[in-house]
Amino acid sequence: MTSEVVEARRETSFKNLARLLDRHRISGLPVVDHDDKVVGVVSGTDLLRHSTGAARATTAEELMSTPAVTVHPEQRVADAARVMERHRVDRLPVVDEEDRLIGIATRRDLLRVFLRTDEEIRREVTDDVLTRDLRLPPRTVTVSVRDGMVTLDGQLERRGDIPLALQLAWRVDGVVGVVNKLTPRP
Repeated sequence: MTSEVVEARRETSFKNLARLLDRHRISGLPVVDHDDKVVGVVSGTDLLRHSTGAARATTAEELMSTPAVTVHPEQRVADAARVMERHRVDRLPVVDEEDRLIGIATRRDLLRVFLRTDEEIRREVTDDVLTRDLRLPPRTVTVSVRDGMVTLDGQLERRGDIPLALQLAWRVDGVVGVVNKLTPRP
């Protein structure tokens, strides 16, 4: 997520929108109201589409796509990517619990999580998922990671911890798959 967001107001003119997109080398921007709540999004495509019609739009309010498709900062990267794909958008305004703009997530931002090293992923699965979340004793599960593919190997006391360990490992940013070699203790 990028926290410094170029934004527009409902009354921002067509010409100023074009300037903002050009100056900041971006393809779209959120439109916010007087409370910084996201009310829509204007893209370069919106500008081009409305510049050729008989009744030309002159403000962000007339040009913007609504309602704005947004995400919250606690949403997983994979979920944000699904939202982008489903709505065919290249950017998602990130909003707080009151729908106020706090950042923007682009496809490029989402792809960055897959640049995490295998060691970073291994450490997070071991420290956060297994030790903190599942409260497993150290070295109960061996975690190996190669090219974002996590392998969990070991024996667990409770059979119900196996699907939970797999699910939580999948939620770690940068994980592309999880191989289950976990078994319950006899």
